[in-house]
Amino acid sequence: MDLTGKSILVAGGSGRIGVAISKAILVRGGNVTIGDINQTVEVESTIQEHMDRAVYFQGDLTRPEITDAAIKTTLEQFGTFDGAIQSAYPRSAGWGTKFEDLTPEFLAEDLQKQLGGTILFSQRVTAALKRNGGGSLVLISSIQGLSAPKFRHYAGTTMTSPIEYSAIKAGVNAVVRYLAKYLYGQNIRVNSVSPGGILNGQPEDFVSRYREECINKGMLDAPDIAGAVCFLLSDDSVFINGQNTVVDDGWSI
Repeated sequence: MDLTGKSILVAGGSGRIGVAISKAILVRGGNVTIGDINQTVEVESTIQEHMDRAVYFQGDLTRPEITDAAIKTTLEQFGTFDGAIQSAYPRSAGWGTKFEDLTPEFLAEDLQKQLGGTILFSQRVTAALKRNGGGSLVLISSIQGLSAPKFRHYAGTTMTSPIEYSAIKAGVNAVVRYLAKYLYGQNIRVNSVSPGGILNGQPEDFVSRYREECINKGMLDAPDIAGAVCFLLSDDSVFINGQNTVVDDGWSI
């Protein structure tokens, strides 16, 4: 999975998965533009460690003009634009509301920013890839986009799995299939990766129940996702197109 010479834009690059993917790209020899609204300490240290191959871009990459600017920065910094990751996870103030308590305003905001933002990001990225002779776009989806939540895992906790999240991630998988066919003959590959649950301070009871559905580990750490993403960015996956790669330690089987 050699990425030497490839320049990749990571939207949501300050998030857990975005940081892990950015680091994995750099380890494999690639260049990375880490795009996000906020720059974390971890992102800053990553850039300092790889100053010649990493740059931070501040902005909301759910907006087309901001995505265009991030792509321009990538080209100016590295001379090429070879691919992008959409791992941004914008949420409204009402995110995580139970199904019975959803409101139209917050629902519309989350659908627009997460699914609509992904579609518009894909529009701008694929337009740039056309101009640069092709490349790879990877969208971060979720196991919730292909399986119903296991609601018993949430019993006794304040956690929930929002219905809009399932709808958004199922939509992301549909976008991947659509674009793969739509971009026929243009040397652009579009795929998604569906992670299982990522450890983030969840209650012990939830983590234990979740583990029972898995094969070896249970809840994952963000770097566990990065290898699959780098594979889809690399030339090793040249004939993989329109596919959703599941990385969930067997949760969904």
